[in-house]
Amino acid sequence: MSWIVDFIVVLGGLIFFHELGHFLAARMLGIGVKTFSLGFGPRIAGFNWGATNYRLSLIPLGGYVSLAGEEREMSEDNGFTEKELFMSRPPWHRMIVVAAGPIFNFVLAWLIFWGIIISNGQMGLAPTVGQLQPDSPALKAGIEVGDKVLSIEGHKIIFWSDLAQTIQNSKSDTLDFVVDRDGNIKEFSIKPQVQELKNIFGETIRRPVVGIVASGDSKTIEMDGLNGAVAAAEQTWTVTKLICTSIVKMVERVVPMDSIGGPIMIAQAIKQQSERGLLELLQFTAFISINLGLLNLLPIPVLDGGHLLFFSLETILRKPLNEKLQAAATRMGLLLLLSLMAFAIFNDIVRTMSSK
Repeated sequence: MSWIVDFIVVLGGLIFFHELGHFLAARMLGIGVKTFSLGFGPRIAGFNWGATNYRLSLIPLGGYVSLAGEEREMSEDNGFTEKELFMSRPPWHRMIVVAAGPIFNFVLAWLIFWGIIISNGQMGLAPTVGQLQPDSPALKAGIEVGDKVLSIEGHKIIFWSDLAQTIQNSKSDTLDFVVDRDGNIKEFSIKPQVQELKNIFGETIRRPVVGIVASGDSKTIEMDGLNGAVAAAEQTWTVTKLICTSIVKMVERVVPMDSIGGPIMIAQAIKQQSERGLLELLQFTAFISINLGLLNLLPIPVLDGGHLLFFSLETILRKPLNEKLQAAATRMGLLLLLSLMAFAIFNDIVRTMSSK
């Protein structure tokens, strides 16, 4: 049952880091913080340090940072000065504090990827030809199984993903391949052909291909601190783009709505990754952290993205938004969020029951 501990640590760590972003941004700007809580609901344990109460609360599905003067009509807040009140600050100060939570989720993912790369190297599929499709351009050009692709059109190929991306993004009619065949360097000119393929979302797309299949061999590249940091940033950006695309495809109904998961699915996934090892668990944690950051940036009232929308409109209009309108939007946002959570939990239950 050690995966339960992993679940608590992963979920608690993600919540802590998100709320830490809000907290640090507020304190750096001199805004008072009343409460820093892991979890919602009744207080289980905690302590006071300075003007802030740090607490662990009963319901572990989130957390919050309570700022001094979050309500505009409040001129005083438990001894905090006017300068320390959140709503007395200009909108851009408030936007920094709100955005810091999601940003810290991306920072956490980047740190995890960076740590993995520094300690284990950057891993990926080797650009080694494992199979040639019949009558393919590569076969006709003379490529053989076992060839290691070194470069395409002068672009250095390190992993198979580099190879696929270079071919797909190329606008040339003919691609110059440089390969290593048993220690001998050979060059080939290959004219790709356009084929209809299925992408990861099941859509039919047209892409240039040369007709080679990866061998499936893995490859690890050791990196120093700086190069590892850059590679981790690139990996964070790649995962972010993938998740954003998935959200768009879900809205377009390309990705089925029953793929939405809630806490049960997350717990099951953490259990699976925990059984595979620490490396897989850390990678999954980074993936979930990016998901959490993007989710909170959605322009839905009660989420950070909704607050950013309100403060942006206040900046544009140069006056506070109507409080009744904000309250109504917040209630609608809360209803939408609760409905989405209920739907996700329903999917979790159906998925769990069908798997038995």
